[in-house]
This record gives sequence, C-alpha cells and structure tokens, in this order.
Amino acid sequence: MLLAAPAAPAATTVGNPAVNISIFGAFVLVTLAITFKASRNNKSAADYYAAGRNISGTQNGLAIAGDYLSAASFLGIAGAIAIYGYDGFLYSIGFLVAWLVALLLVAELMRNTARYTMADVLAFRMRQRPVRTAAATSTLVVSLFYLLAQMAGAGALVTLLLGVTGELAQAVVVILVGALMMVYVLVGGMRGTTYVQIIKATLLIAGAAVMTVWVLGKYGFNLSALLGGAVETSATQATPRDVLSPGGQYGATSISKLDFISLALALVFGTAGLPHVLMRFYTVPTAKDARRSVVWAIWLIGIFYLFSLVIGYGAGALVGADTILAAPGAVNAAAPLLAFELGGTILLGVIAGVAFATILAVVAGLTITASASFAHDIYASVIKKGQVNPNAEVKVARIAAIVIGAISIGLGILALQAGLNIAFLVALAFAIAASANLPTIIYTLFWQRFTTQGALWSIYGGLITCVTLILFSPVVSGAPVNPATGKSPSLIQNVDFSWFPLNNPGLVSIPLSFFLGWLGTKLSKEQPDELKNAELEVRALTGIGAEKAVAH
Repeated sequence: MLLAAPAAPAATTVGNPAVNISIFGAFVLVTLAITFKASRNNKSAADYYAAGRNISGTQNGLAIAGDYLSAASFLGIAGAIAIYGYDGFLYSIGFLVAWLVALLLVAELMRNTARYTMADVLAFRMRQRPVRTAAATSTLVVSLFYLLAQMAGAGALVTLLLGVTGELAQAVVVILVGALMMVYVLVGGMRGTTYVQIIKATLLIAGAAVMTVWVLGKYGFNLSALLGGAVETSATQATPRDVLSPGGQYGATSISKLDFISLALALVFGTAGLPHVLMRFYTVPTAKDARRSVVWAIWLIGIFYLFSLVIGYGAGALVGADTILAAPGAVNAAAPLLAFELGGTILLGVIAGVAFATILAVVAGLTITASASFAHDIYASVIKKGQVNPNAEVKVARIAAIVIGAISIGLGILALQAGLNIAFLVALAFAIAASANLPTIIYTLFWQRFTTQGALWSIYGGLITCVTLILFSPVVSGAPVNPATGKSPSLIQNVDFSWFPLNNPGLVSIPLSFFLGWLGTKLSKEQPDELKNAELEVRALTGIGAEKAVAH
C-alpha cells in the first residue's frame, strides 16, 4: 500500500528557498575550507596540475566518478527514464560501457606516457608545435562546450530552487557559480579539485541511494511493482507511452534508429577521449593505481546508474510525465520533484544541494583541464618552446582559468536566457572528443607508422566535420514543431538550413576521423621516428620516464 506524500507545487519555485540556500551555503563553506587547506601543498607545477601524483587509486576512482557524473547524468538521465522509460535507460548503459573502452585501451597507457595533458602523448613522437596546437584546440573546444552546458544547467537549477526570476537575477546566479568555480581552481589546483570531486561523488551516490531505498520502500521493495506503477501512471498521461518497451524516444523511424546508433557511438567512444577524464589518470603514482581507479570508477558509476533506473521510474510513477514536463526545467526537474514528493522540503533541499555540488565539481575539473592545456601545450611548449619556468607556467594557467571562466560565464548566461538545449551541448562535447581525440590517441599508442600529418588530419578533420554536421542538423534548425508546445526543438526557430538528418554526427564523424588519420599517414612523406616510437612503447608498458614527457 502506497504512503501518502505531499503533492508537488504548481508554483515556479519548488520547496523552500531558505532551506535550499542554507544547504547550498553549507556545502560551499565546507568545500572551500578543504580547498584552502589543500592549497598549502601546492608547491610545484606537478602539485597544481597532477596533485603531486600521490592520489591513491581508490581516491582517484571516487574523483573520476565525481568528475564524470555531471548534472546531465543525475538530472538528465533520471528525467529521460521518467518520461521515456526503456529508451532513457539506454543513456546509462552507453555511459557505463564507455568505461570499458577507457580501461582496456587508454587508462594505463595514458598514465604511463603523459606528464600533464593529453598532448604530451600525442606530440611525443611527432612534430611538437603543430600537434600540441591541434590537441590544445580540441581540448579547449570540448571543455568549453561542456562548461557552457554545466553553467547554464547551474543557472536553471538554482533559479528554480531559489525562486529567482528575471534575466538580471539569473545572470547574477551564473556569475556567482562561475566565481566559485574559479576560486576552487585558482586556490586548490588539481589537489583541491580532487577533494571536492571525492566529496561530491560520495554525496551524490549516498543521496541517490536514499532516494532509491525510499522509492522501493513505497512498493514493498518489489521492483516489478514499481515498474507496474510507472506503467499505470504513464497510461493516464496526456501522451501515454509504453515505458517498458524500446522505441519511446528512438525507433519511430529509420532516421531515429540511426540517430540512436550515432548517439551511442559518441557516448561509448567519447569518454575515452574526454580531456578532463584523461587528466585524472596523471594524478596517481603508478599504472596499477590507474587501473584500480578505473575499476573503482566503473563500480561506482554502475551502481549510481542502477539507482538512476529506480529514481527515473519512481519519478514516472509517483510524479508523472505531465507534471515533470510542465515544471521549470522540464525533464531535468524529475529528480527534484521526486525528492519533494518523497520527503518534502528537507529531502528536496538535500538533493538540490547535491545537484549543485555536482555542477561545481564538474566545472572545476573542466576549467583546470582547459587552463592546463593552454598553459602547458600552447604557452610553455609552442610559444616558449619548452624554455619556461614551471612557476611561470602555473601562473599562466591561473590566468587562463580566469579567462576561460569568464568566457563560460558569459556564454552560460546567454544559453540560460536563450533556453539553449543543454543536452545538445553535452552530446556535442562527447561527439567532438570521440571524433577528434580518440582516433589520434589510439593511432599514437598502437600504430608505429603514425605520423604528424595523420595526427593533424585526424584531429582537425574530426573536429571540423563534427561541428559542421551539428550546425547543419535538425538540432540547430529545421526540426518539426512540437504540437504540445507550438515550438520547434531546434536552437534557432522559424529557420531551416539543415541538410544533415541526424541530431548527433558520431556515426559519420568518428569513422571519418579514423579514416583521415590513416589516409594522412599513408600520404605523408615523413618517416616515423623509430627511436621515439620505441621509447614511447617502453614508457607505455612500464611508465619509466613519464615525468620527462616534454617538448624536444
């Protein structure tokens, strides 16, 4: 028998803003204190970029989970399952399977061969300046799109839970979130960011566990009863869906089926090419710890996604798709609305605080990755040709963090006020990483004859193709108008310049990037450096000399 629960409010504010802001403030104060304490140990570039390489495998696994489980994972997947059921859970499967690619192909080898950034590996046996410039460009583009999505998501979440209205007030919220992000990065570096991510992962998984047990308790800890409740509720909604069968979101047409395959490719292969995830492997002392950290991350992320299945179906059963879609934030409001339905204002405040922590931890990790790539790859290796004091390099990284933070704040304000599709931005970041970064990483580590021309063709070809196809897809213009809202889901309304039919370009851009890397190498007149290749192979297998992965 189901227990009575308070009904979700119809107002634009969910819960009590005073309680929500108190929990936000408590988290910020605690993590800032930890960040300032961690900053006392930042005495070198290795401390700032890689936390001194003394983070244990278990700690790094928690930090990777904290870095990977973004607001899109927590809010977006629960909402997708609540609305679409089976098809929504496929996102979880894609995100989780991606870690097997990271574990088997890149984790140990990247840790052994790089010093601070992805470009350390890609440029080691190539011509340094062009390859580092290409790798840094790809890193900055991926990080910026990811940051833009997180900043706009933070603004949407906080404005909903604090009852903030008006464009100016929303802009202030995004500015405050961005300022906090910069403090974590500037003061704590990678060490402080790591501790914030560990705390955030612990809170997120614990919060999800509480909601999971609570939801199952309402159905006698019977998963079948929960799924049956979701089916019954869905049947009463304005748009009934069979939430236990595939095809609710994908599968209606052949194009949508191809779109799902394309999205799946981007998610599965994108993770192993995400710069902020790769950078986490450089914080552990040994290759064994790199493997252990990925195993821990797989377990933690897998358990969380199982929780998200219960949370998503619980939101569908107890709240209903119509209520979720009508709330500010639409699909992303499923988890907060379920928390309010289960435990009222207090549980909502806790879950909202966890979501806020999620955003802060992810944007801090992204910012330090982007700033490190600019300082280490562009400034130190390309502009200064390796002749730079490490302290000066860290100073440039801190300045870059401020600039990148300011850009992401400005773009986040525009995205929030324009109602930009946040899911599209995250998917684009994954697609770029899968297209531009992963093929080059695989070729560099496993193909002895791979050349500089092949690397440049692969990175720039994947990057340009991916962005171009997105710009001319229905995501940007030309998608059919939704009868329920009277608006097109495209970013630009009342315009149609699309010619690429898929929403995600992974099905085209990922194979094309692999092909361009092969073709560029075959057409290159450059002879591979056999000595450098042998040295890279020794480093990849043993980890000897990773600290010397610098420009030549």
